[in-house]
Amino acid sequence: MGGHPERGRKVTVAPAVPAAGGALTAIALKIVSVAVFVTMSSLIKAVGTVPAGQIVFFRSFFAIFPILFFLGLRHELRTAFSTSRPFGNIARGVVGVTSMGLTFFALTRLPLPDAITLNYAQPLLVVVFSSLFLGEAIRIYRWSAVVVGLIGVVIISWPELTLFSSGSIADQETFGVIAALAGACFSAVAAILVRNLVHTERTATIVLWFSMTASVMALLTIPFGWQSLTTTQALLLVGAGFCGGFGQILMTSAYRHAEISTVAPFEYTSMILAIIVGYFVFGDVPTPYMLTGGVIVVSAGLFIILRERQLGIERRAARKVVSPQG
Repeated sequence: MGGHPERGRKVTVAPAVPAAGGALTAIALKIVSVAVFVTMSSLIKAVGTVPAGQIVFFRSFFAIFPILFFLGLRHELRTAFSTSRPFGNIARGVVGVTSMGLTFFALTRLPLPDAITLNYAQPLLVVVFSSLFLGEAIRIYRWSAVVVGLIGVVIISWPELTLFSSGSIADQETFGVIAALAGACFSAVAAILVRNLVHTERTATIVLWFSMTASVMALLTIPFGWQSLTTTQALLLVGAGFCGGFGQILMTSAYRHAEISTVAPFEYTSMILAIIVGYFVFGDVPTPYMLTGGVIVVSAGLFIILRERQLGIERRAARKVVSPQG
């Protein structure tokens, strides 16, 4: 019986791959989002030594407005807060706001490049915590990258880790380093919680619930010593909040145009921007420790991203091999 020559055979359709134009758009959006987040960090640093809880409130509360505006443009405002997992979102918010508070404390006490670069420990710690808490199988390649990256973190931190060498417990930069590393740890846990939430929740819902939870928790710190702000300080903090919301929108949009492995490496442009802004705005001169450790941490992070991409390609190839041929 005659028929079409392809009948009876499996016709393989290549999976959709983001076009080059889409990748370029994603990269551009990511770089702009990084610049906006560096601006946010710079505004917070310019405020001075304001209580971390007070900074968290401004950053979280005023971030809500650009996000709501963006959702309104997309006609998604009515369902933006709908969630089937309120407690999961609240847990993510509690962990995330703790990370945010520690990170902002570090920003007010460390040079801008150091504070931002130390946060690069987060993706390394995500690998560690994924193994410890989720039972993910981590092979020697990624464990090696984690170890090397953490050595880079130690190098960056070394000049400020004077707790036992000089006995100067009041050293503000020492506390800044400790806060930055603790913030990276909490951020890694938050990333794992988000990884779990994205299976059922939309990005906008997760972001809005986080901003609301962080705002409420920050208000609970008022009895612990909020201070009166000057007009300049208030404007800087409001600006930081709007930058946080706007940066989140840009970053989310970037990941809609290309794969994570294509976009994620450009996160590390923040180190270059932080060095430039830190030098020209705050007079922060990067130390050899910061530059050497930063290069090591960035290299380890890039290796992990590329390794994840390779593993993803291998998994997709394996699924094709075992797929039915009928």
